[in-house]
Amino acid sequence: MKVHGKVWVVTGGGSGMGRELVVALLQRGARVAAVDVRADALAQTVAGADAVERLSTHVADITDVDAVRALVADVVTAHGCVDGLINNAGIIQPFEPVAQLSDQAMHRVLDVNLMGTINMTRAFLPVLIDRPEAHLANVSSMGGFFPFPGQTIYGASKAAVKLFTEGLYAELLDSQVSVSVIMPGAVATGITQNSGVEMPGGEAAASQSRIPQTQPADAARIMIEGIEKDKLHIYVGKDARFMNLAIRIAPRRAIEMVQKQMAKMMAPREPVR
Repeated sequence: MKVHGKVWVVTGGGSGMGRELVVALLQRGARVAAVDVRADALAQTVAGADAVERLSTHVADITDVDAVRALVADVVTAHGCVDGLINNAGIIQPFEPVAQLSDQAMHRVLDVNLMGTINMTRAFLPVLIDRPEAHLANVSSMGGFFPFPGQTIYGASKAAVKLFTEGLYAELLDSQVSVSVIMPGAVATGITQNSGVEMPGGEAAASQSRIPQTQPADAARIMIEGIEKDKLHIYVGKDARFMNLAIRIAPRRAIEMVQKQMAKMMAPREPVR
């Protein structure tokens, strides 16, 4: 489905890939409802966007079912309909093994990444099904198919998003709603800061990483092009495509290689009791 002239809802629209998706959709002639939990972040998106007459902003917590249900009416009031939904909002966990991760941190990641995506999908799907054509895209992650020690709960949440989306694809095959699951690799966004997480070794370690990073604007372009081609799986970045191949061909070797790299970043600590 072409994005031009359609109404798109983008979660996490206040920063990172979400902001770039909002900007890119507007540039391609779409109408956009940008959703974020932070009003100040949405204001920055508006300040950096063109064609703001086609943009509405909505402050909402996607983990709040009632707020999400109310959001549907707000977006329809602003734009008249909804043709596409991109569930982009997500956070990472602290860089800690599962045994050391607090219950609060674990549930926060699962609530935002998985339940937030489910809440938005269930709320907006009836509206999408009523359209002549529509598209639902959920952002999973390279971590949703390849394990990264220290991000195990995050990866589990994104793996669940992947299978949830593939299940929706099967359920909606006989409808006018196309479905995509997006799997970005490393993208140069502020996800650590937005997640309230410190990068092991600090920002200096992140800048010295040999993992190639895709720029957010390029990531948004790849996502939109994949959506317009109605792709089920959209891989963002050379690293995502490579890791997808590696985990299929030599899973144990690939996992051991990444484990050695991650071990250098994570200092051992006592388990959380």
